[in-house]
Amino acid sequence: MMPIAMAVSAITLSVFTSATAKQLTLEDIMSFETLQQPVISNNGTVIAVEAKPDRGDSRVLVTVMGEKQKQFTIANGSQVQTSADGQFVMATIPPTLLEQETADKKSLTNNLIVLNTQNGRQTEFKRVKHAEFSLDGKFIAIEFEPLDNQDTDSETDKPVKEIEEADIGNGLSLIQLANDKRIDFDHVTQWVFDDKSTAFSAAINDTTTNLHQVKWVDLTTQKQTVVFDSNTLQVGHIAISTLAQKLAFTVGDSQALRWGREYQLKLVDLNNNKLITLPNTKEWTLNQYSSLTFSNDGERLFFGRVPSVKPQQQIAQYKTKADVVDRNIIVGQRNLRVWHGDDPKIKPQEVKEYNKQLKHTYLAVLHIQANRIVQLATKAIPDVNMGQQKRYLLASSNLPYQKMTTWAGFYRDVYLIDLNTGNHNLVLAQQSSYAMPTLSPHAKFVAYYKQGDVFLYDISNNRKHNLTHNLSVSFANEDHDYPSLAPGYGFGPWVEDDSGIVVYDKFDTWQFNTTSHTGFMLTNGKGRQQNIEFRLSGLVNKPNTQTTLKQGETLLLKGYSHSTKADNFYLAKEDESGVKAVLETQSKLKVAARASDNQTIVYTQQRYDQYPDLKVANLTSPAKAIQITELDKQRDGFAWGQSELVHWRDGDGKKTDGVLIKPTNYQQGKQYPVLVYFYRFMSDRLHAFPDMKINHRPNFAWYADNGYAIFLPDIRFEVGYPGQSAVKGLTSGVQKIIDLGIADPDAIGIQGHSWGGYQTAFAVTQTDIFKAAVSGAPVSNMTSAYSGIRHGSGLARQFQYETGQSRIGESLFKSPQKYIENSPIFYAERIHTPMMIMFGDKDDAVPWEQGIEMYLAMRRAGKDVVLLQYQDEPHHLKKYPNKLDYSIRMMEYFEHYLKGKPAPKWLTQGEAYQEYKSAN
Repeated sequence: MMPIAMAVSAITLSVFTSATAKQLTLEDIMSFETLQQPVISNNGTVIAVEAKPDRGDSRVLVTVMGEKQKQFTIANGSQVQTSADGQFVMATIPPTLLEQETADKKSLTNNLIVLNTQNGRQTEFKRVKHAEFSLDGKFIAIEFEPLDNQDTDSETDKPVKEIEEADIGNGLSLIQLANDKRIDFDHVTQWVFDDKSTAFSAAINDTTTNLHQVKWVDLTTQKQTVVFDSNTLQVGHIAISTLAQKLAFTVGDSQALRWGREYQLKLVDLNNNKLITLPNTKEWTLNQYSSLTFSNDGERLFFGRVPSVKPQQQIAQYKTKADVVDRNIIVGQRNLRVWHGDDPKIKPQEVKEYNKQLKHTYLAVLHIQANRIVQLATKAIPDVNMGQQKRYLLASSNLPYQKMTTWAGFYRDVYLIDLNTGNHNLVLAQQSSYAMPTLSPHAKFVAYYKQGDVFLYDISNNRKHNLTHNLSVSFANEDHDYPSLAPGYGFGPWVEDDSGIVVYDKFDTWQFNTTSHTGFMLTNGKGRQQNIEFRLSGLVNKPNTQTTLKQGETLLLKGYSHSTKADNFYLAKEDESGVKAVLETQSKLKVAARASDNQTIVYTQQRYDQYPDLKVANLTSPAKAIQITELDKQRDGFAWGQSELVHWRDGDGKKTDGVLIKPTNYQQGKQYPVLVYFYRFMSDRLHAFPDMKINHRPNFAWYADNGYAIFLPDIRFEVGYPGQSAVKGLTSGVQKIIDLGIADPDAIGIQGHSWGGYQTAFAVTQTDIFKAAVSGAPVSNMTSAYSGIRHGSGLARQFQYETGQSRIGESLFKSPQKYIENSPIFYAERIHTPMMIMFGDKDDAVPWEQGIEMYLAMRRAGKDVVLLQYQDEPHHLKKYPNKLDYSIRMMEYFEHYLKGKPAPKWLTQGEAYQEYKSAN
């Protein structure tokens, strides 16, 4: 029992806090800094992170770990990188927000700051296009933007060919960081460090003097060598092998335009300076997109090839009087797209993917010792997963299923490619693109999921083993409520010697042996027993290297409790059963970074009332973490709401969860207006700090500080009845918080966007429990939306209804009544809830005409409706003035209908169209 003195003190403090707390404003939200993805040096000594306000200029926070921890700030910094040894940090310095809003965009360039973490010295470089550290962190290469007055024309009298921007190089400085020794280059179009930091190479293309070179720098001696020199061949891509033994690059006719330029591959043996040219064939050649990548062992060179290089088609031009009546020239200027019923892709998808297809090359490999090229990808099997395996790689093709993608979703045939012969072996036919297989590090096995089970394909013995058919545990997604086969929970890493692989069920983490084909639970069944979802966390991820486990390695797992919605950290060991809790919390945990050379991790811990600041610890003892950022202090002076978990049974009697965020200064027994926000599963947000941004969603902290309770219910769907499923989940959940005495039953609002917007629009046709609704980008008529197009991808929308999110399960022609029954506009006359609809008129996911249909249906039925059309905006608002305007109007809307405040003029009278004159 609390002592009387303490109780009085607590009451006094509560009253004092309530009386003195600041009101959270939109301006506070705009300036609230959010940490971006942190970076950590390989040795774990330096952590750097960008702190970014929703609107304003970022800063970079740098922490140097040690007995005397040091901290530095780089003003206006972003896109931070650390050197491997932590001695240096660099950050891009973009133009300030004011400069971006007021200056000529063409005149704006980025600068670069390089911070010496030993002495705090900051060195600034102007007009920087791109910069990278060498992998050992001893050097930095900085490429600069061209000067505004750079002249690319020759000063000679000879004709000047059209010079394309990609053919023009920039200035570059190679700097040794320890002593600031600098080597400058001009006209650099490509450059690269080798992966052991022993060498640097640059492609030099001076289009004005026809000087084309490949330069080589020995980083130990700083000696420069020209390994290739030409006045007719433009240098394209370059690559250096491990330990700088080989240099590869492409060259093509400098007088040809890039569209029609054919390239050749050249290879230099740097031990003897021998240069060889790899000839093209009748079937395959190289183009401007043919990039080069050496394997980590330097034994193979991967590069892209194409069947032919074709110049870009030119529009027919009128040149003579006769041309203006020439039918071929006239028709040559037509604007036409032909849609054929048997096209593999519908035209909008084909158009959207055109540039991607232009840049697509077909992977080939050069076996360097044998000087032999093997073509891996083909026109029939165009996609190869490049990896470090020496014998086999995985490849796939969606070509047989492109047409059926329109209504059935995404599928691929999966092949195993022999790197020595190029032979393809079909492993899986019509595999879901969301359940792709994984190849072991030494290419001995392929693991894949299919129809509820996990399989292992033994490549050398050409045998497939079902690893899970004798197990009582399901490996299919237990929460799958779509009209399609349930996917699996995915794979973890392989053991580095191919002896095992990690696989997940809903709760537990398994390790399967590739020899015995038996598996055991690393988590020893604790997950299913205690309703905890275990997943490996804090693994080492290195560039161009497959993440694997070492034998006997200590493993960190995050355990998410489906009961409490909180995370704990656990330790386990590879090939051993059993886990040990090392950090138990009532919060949400996330490993944000891991040092590649040791067990240092950076993680965050958050609750609704605790910002996820960065903590640094050893992987084996996360409870002994050192906190290195203090952004939670931004909450000082503000009252803050509290989140709690709510349980109830939905309309079908199923147990359901949701999150209730109580308003600031909540008083027991008082009823509050409620804002319901939802999508599908929301209860895992119980311990999530509110997203401090202004966008198309309500800001929870702002609404809580304005006296609202926020309710986030889980929704579970029945195939064929998505609308009714949403209504059951929403109404039962709302009734629960009414019964708890928290919700004012006459002041409950609802807001959803996209799929949530659809559910909102449908819900108010079936229930009057909501007193105001805001529906963002909703589908309102499934019969017209079914054969619509997602303008962002060019894909047809049919698959979304038959097998995807809309969950109808059948075509419009087979079950038209289901499409009608789940479409809000057919029930517009039933609506008694005022509704505000929001759409961007360039919505790239849902046709914005869906909003017009809902608006016109409600207007015709005489209902209370307003439509906000944000011009030139996609599915999610991008322009800050529009995001802010929407946030203000949404609050005004709910304040009027839920709190009875006077309606703003735009809500009572609308706004007449008018055009504005630019200030310039």
